[in-house]
Amino acid sequence: MTIPSKMKAAILVEQHKPLIIDDVDLPESLDVGQVFVKIHFSGICGSQLGEIDGAKGEDKFLPHLLGHEGSGIVIAIGPGVRHVKTGDKVVLHWRKGLGIEASPPLYRWQGKKLNAGWITTFNEYAIVSENRLTSIPANSDLQVAALFGCAVTTGFGVVVNNAKLKIGESVVVFGAGGVGLNIVQAASLVSAYPIIAVDLHENRLNLAHELGATHLINSQHQDALQCINDIVGQHNVDCFIDNTGNPNIIKLGYQVTKPQGRVTLVGVPRKGNDISIYSLPLHFGKALSGSHGGESKQVTK
Repeated sequence: MTIPSKMKAAILVEQHKPLIIDDVDLPESLDVGQVFVKIHFSGICGSQLGEIDGAKGEDKFLPHLLGHEGSGIVIAIGPGVRHVKTGDKVVLHWRKGLGIEASPPLYRWQGKKLNAGWITTFNEYAIVSENRLTSIPANSDLQVAALFGCAVTTGFGVVVNNAKLKIGESVVVFGAGGVGLNIVQAASLVSAYPIIAVDLHENRLNLAHELGATHLINSQHQDALQCINDIVGQHNVDCFIDNTGNPNIIKLGYQVTKPQGRVTLVGVPRKGNDISIYSLPLHFGKALSGSHGGESKQVTK
């Protein structure tokens, strides 16, 4: 198939402003390691909302495209690509997988360069680096598959690679959005207990219960600290996983974990919102660490 000359895309032109939906000019051919994909579904991760809202500070790459988890079908492949082929159903993911790390695509908008990384998904089509794609079975549901680009792999990676949660250990999952719900699901699969899900929204908590949470706390109406203490008593929890990036919640997690417990940070505070902790417990076995997509990666095929 010949690459079309244009596509519709959502463009971040200015922080704190709505995205602009407009035509974007595509290059005429693919470079080494690039793959042309028709996007069918895209997730909306908190990272993109943070980019729009300026959570990490000034964006030096404006204007640019967005999106780092999605699913689609391969339309064409560039030179050197060998891990996907035309017609494959694929998951698009921001963590590196197999294959070439290609140059970012050269899109243009209104006659000027439009920045994009190795993967974007808020667009009708995408030129994606081979190592940000994984082929999936032909009978896969593409709507569900999009979640494997970030939410599922991050959630399971947090439990297995970061928190290293084990059977019978207690865990608090603070924030039950896309990633948090998958953390709950993964914690259930490793037989953690209790699995305490905390969120502001009842619908999320109900889904967390369906996915394996044994205890639910609506922090909009309940005192989270008191509820956690009521559940685990004086023993505190083995692991606290924060998905909010709220410094006060991070400090709460540090407070309610055991002397040798683990606090794993998935959410990122806004730039300038520092946390303050008493560091002595870190010298005696308590751990405080950040997760980078659950450190997940594709290693076999």
